[in-house]
Amino acid sequence: MNGTAEIDMAKLNEFIGKAVTDLGATFNAGLVVIGDKLGLYKAMAGAGPITPAELASRTATDERYVREWLSAQATGGYVTYDPATQRFELPPEQAFALANPDGPVFFPGAMQLALATLKAEPRIIERFKTGEGLGWHEHDPELFQGTERFFRPNYIGNLVSNWIPALEGVEHKLKLGAKVADVGCGHGASTILMATAFPKSQFVGFDYHPASIEYARRAAADAGVADRVTFEVAAAKEYPGNAEYDLVTFFDCLHDMGDPVGASAHVLRTLKKDGTWMIVEPFASDKLEENLNPVGRVYYSASTMICTPASKSQEVGLALGAQAGEARLRDVVTKGGFTRVRRAAETPFNMVLEARP
Repeated sequence: MNGTAEIDMAKLNEFIGKAVTDLGATFNAGLVVIGDKLGLYKAMAGAGPITPAELASRTATDERYVREWLSAQATGGYVTYDPATQRFELPPEQAFALANPDGPVFFPGAMQLALATLKAEPRIIERFKTGEGLGWHEHDPELFQGTERFFRPNYIGNLVSNWIPALEGVEHKLKLGAKVADVGCGHGASTILMATAFPKSQFVGFDYHPASIEYARRAAADAGVADRVTFEVAAAKEYPGNAEYDLVTFFDCLHDMGDPVGASAHVLRTLKKDGTWMIVEPFASDKLEENLNPVGRVYYSASTMICTPASKSQEVGLALGAQAGEARLRDVVTKGGFTRVRRAAETPFNMVLEARP
């Protein structure tokens, strides 16, 4: 071993323990996605203790694979195992998080996002060497669905009930009938949730990614809100509108943009004089040391693989990162011409900023 540093074996073993936990968690991400796509969690939800053969029969899967999958799930505490009966069970709390895609804490989407992100690892290695970017559209398509399924539960739990009411006068406008632009809408989850809650308002979702816009249009039709929602392909600095929107929303996308200051200036041009810009961003403190926690770890990791490369692939390439923090976000917004910015709401995963002209 090079160097003169002495190894503290207790500290080394503690670290190896953490690393082994991470290794198991990495493998488990794939097993969670398998359980989600094959309906294994849904079949176990509310079913009580079940054998591998029974679960395989209910899901038209192979018993041997299911038995191994259940054993792995039991080691991680995702399911429980009774050695006396040799049966497995999905507790109600785990079922709520793993088998309820319309719930506020649905988790498999996060694992789907993570697995899809890792497919870009060879290209990200090259970007580390060259400093070039990797566009959002260049990732595996599973990332687009995984991202929607990761963020949508938080939007379900907070957007209509907490975040919009925290904005000054916005909920009242939406109830009466307002015009809203949802920029960087992706698959349209946020747009559709708002349109469902406020049927008198009109919503337009914009995203530069054509495949996501096509998906969003289908989702709006399926949700029965196509009469008040449209989706169009447009970048954040180019979407149409001149002082016509009561509300512009950016959900978890401002930090991904190459020129967020330019996007901010464009939002200002498209808002009415009494309009509001709602900016939802990953929660972060302004100091790195205050973000050294499990949520920060998720966001810094995702930012290394997705957000920073996405920004660097665009003009300016400011690369705010997913843990930009409120101070840097405020700086971007005010440089775009906004004069009033405040934190209106927050969760462990998001902060909501309200910007006014």
